[in-house]
Amino acid sequence: MVSLSKQAIQGTIWTLFGYGGSQVLRFGGNLILTRLLVPELFGLMALVNTFIIGLNLFSDIGIRPSIIRSQRGDDPDFLNTAWTLQVFRGFTLWVGCCLLAGSASQFYNEPKLLWIMPIIGFGTVLSGFNSTALATLNRNLALNRLIIYDFFVQVTSLSIMIIWAWINPTIWALMSGTLVGSFLGLIRSHLLNEGSPNRFAWDKKALEEIFSFGRWIFLSTAMTFLATQSDRLILGKLISLETLAIYTVAYALADLPRQLMNKISSQVLFPVFSKQMDLPREDLRKKLLRKRWVILIGLSLLITVLFGLGDLIILALYDNRYQEAAWMLPILSLGLWPIVLCSTLDKILYAQGKPQYSTIGYFLKFCYMIILLPWSFKHFNFLGIIITITCNDIPYYIVVNYGLWKNKVSLIKQDLEASLLLILLLITVLGLRYQLGLGLPFAQIL
Repeated sequence: MVSLSKQAIQGTIWTLFGYGGSQVLRFGGNLILTRLLVPELFGLMALVNTFIIGLNLFSDIGIRPSIIRSQRGDDPDFLNTAWTLQVFRGFTLWVGCCLLAGSASQFYNEPKLLWIMPIIGFGTVLSGFNSTALATLNRNLALNRLIIYDFFVQVTSLSIMIIWAWINPTIWALMSGTLVGSFLGLIRSHLLNEGSPNRFAWDKKALEEIFSFGRWIFLSTAMTFLATQSDRLILGKLISLETLAIYTVAYALADLPRQLMNKISSQVLFPVFSKQMDLPREDLRKKLLRKRWVILIGLSLLITVLFGLGDLIILALYDNRYQEAAWMLPILSLGLWPIVLCSTLDKILYAQGKPQYSTIGYFLKFCYMIILLPWSFKHFNFLGIIITITCNDIPYYIVVNYGLWKNKVSLIKQDLEASLLLILLLITVLGLRYQLGLGLPFAQIL
């Protein structure tokens, strides 16, 4: 267990390093691209990416999690069967993109979607041929190699976008970088494979295990898409592409804590939890109580910074076209607290083979969104939408914590203590802003 603990610490450090570097690149590239391209192009790509993410999540049968948690996760027959399913899924996703393009184009009254979606969607075919080495390295917590190669792919993809946008500021700048990133990711995955190359295989026992676990993963990821992407799908119909692009800028920054926690959760905590399922639940809880506090303190500080300084960051770094994002960011950042609390623990339920709690939680979140988002826009305009989105993770938090309590790994008391710490930090930052004469972070709407 000492060795596993060291692996977890090293994996967390590498994940933080990789995520931090990735976000610096992403943020820097975004600043450059927003000056080279008009906002409508970002709104258009946000719609396209939402549909492609949706197709990916609606067809996810848990291939990668199955490799990570399975006792056969290093068995070539198991890996090759998983790879065969992955290749088939990639082609299916691309066909889905082609078929969906016409309906999406008509619904949003945007003819460009008719040809953009099939082109960008071809990246799913490339990703389908990715080596299972990516999952195997994650299973063994060998994250340093994964992160270094990911960093290289991101730098190359972003460089192509910027150069293309400088020469020819059209939607092709964003599209070319995306496709090149998928192609380089494919090459990278096979360069990381130290074993035998993947080949087509069909092992019945492997299929049974993957589908047995994957049926809940399929439902969970489908609900994840509906819950987490429904804002952009609905807003794409209610507001202009320009306003959608401004919202996307604010949300992308506000979403940093959740993205960070998701990285740590999927790349580090899930493999670690999968190897600790034989521990008595009380022993597991004690281990979590000691080590979870460090994560929660870091997350509360990050959310406090986004809440207290988010408007200033937007006003300082973005031009006048994106200034409205300044009041959105502080409000949206507060809404991430329930989901980041859950993200520190929900992979325990996955490791136990019980992802149904996340599935139900995301389903309730989706119901919340489709009912309240149009209603809040009708009665309270765009401010109502932002407040509704800020509160949308509460149903997920309630259901997941019920599952944790039922499986005797709930840490609700620690959640309350961490929430009190966050409140104190928020009060402190508001006091500092008042003393400095900066006003409230969302003063623009008052």
